[in-house]
Amino acid sequence: MTERPAKAGPDAGGTPVDVNELHRIVLQSLDDDQAVDVVTIPLTGKSNIADHMVIASGRSTRQVASMANKLADRIKQEFRKNVRIEGLPAADWVLIDADDVIVHLFRPEVRSFYNLERMWAFGDDSGLSATARG
Repeated sequence: MTERPAKAGPDAGGTPVDVNELHRIVLQSLDDDQAVDVVTIPLTGKSNIADHMVIASGRSTRQVASMANKLADRIKQEFRKNVRIEGLPAADWVLIDADDVIVHLFRPEVRSFYNLERMWAFGDDSGLSATARG
């Protein structure tokens, strides 16, 4: 499950997106923007909603919003595809849906409250991979 047709622009004419490259771009963008505690959860075999879930924190709502906007712009530039973004006005928890990679950006307090890593690990920490520590 490494390539799927992508929805490029408003019409669904698809050029395939390399999921691993998309995942790499997401991680690089978050690293460039100094995201904190970046964690990747592989979803293959756990869910069919995506191949990867990336969870990261920003130090403030301003940083979270900025990381979300820059990531969306970078994906659009690199893959010519629009992503869906939820939660941007408040920027406590922003969800970026890039089809094969789902990104959750949190303020630290909100992240610890919802604890998505624990929920998606299903009691098995072996599937978690910390990809960057800030």
